[in-house]
Amino acid sequence: MRKKEGTAQLNHKTVQRLMQEMGLKSKTRRKRYNAYRGTESDTAPNILQRDFKAEQPNQKWVTDVTEFNVAGQRVYLSPLIDLYNQEVIAYRIKKSAHLPLVTEMLDDALDKLSEDEKPVLHSDQGWQYRQKSIRERLEKKGLKQSMSRKGNCLDNAVAENFFGHLKAEMYHGEAFKDADDLIDQVKDYIEYYNTKRIKLKLNGLSPVEYRTQAMAAG
Repeated sequence: MRKKEGTAQLNHKTVQRLMQEMGLKSKTRRKRYNAYRGTESDTAPNILQRDFKAEQPNQKWVTDVTEFNVAGQRVYLSPLIDLYNQEVIAYRIKKSAHLPLVTEMLDDALDKLSEDEKPVLHSDQGWQYRQKSIRERLEKKGLKQSMSRKGNCLDNAVAENFFGHLKAEMYHGEAFKDADDLIDQVKDYIEYYNTKRIKLKLNGLSPVEYRTQAMAAG
């Protein structure tokens, strides 16, 4: 292709220098945390099949892990979301992605179940969810495990959407003193998300308000 007369081309290093001098940054797609390791052994079938509607609490649960970075310090959030009202009913946030991040969260959620509640637990194929200790916990309570197809984030869209809202509303573009400051603010956000942040799909109520109103009417 011929270069148009009267136009000048800038070397990419010149553009980078000018952007730095002007305090400009290009918007790039942030790398998504990927917890997949190893083979597809010990995976569960995709029982949920993108059916994200639940008729009652503790019928369908979804979970995932996301990563934050504050001044080179990584922080990991593992929430468990009830598809009935998209409430975060249990979570853990730590500076390590080791297995207790997920097992402690799951133990909290399982402790809240009545004897006759047997929700399906859906996740991706992350290494944490393929551990024997996770399967044993679920089997003991009579719960079925469901997993997304490998590399298909749409199979766990509700968890992905929650992370998107959280990061857009309190993380991206914000400054934190350190990892502990971020952890405190994530905890505050989850409290706000559950009790005050209204959702049109919940008739303009917060997740907790929706559940409370439904239980009172039922």
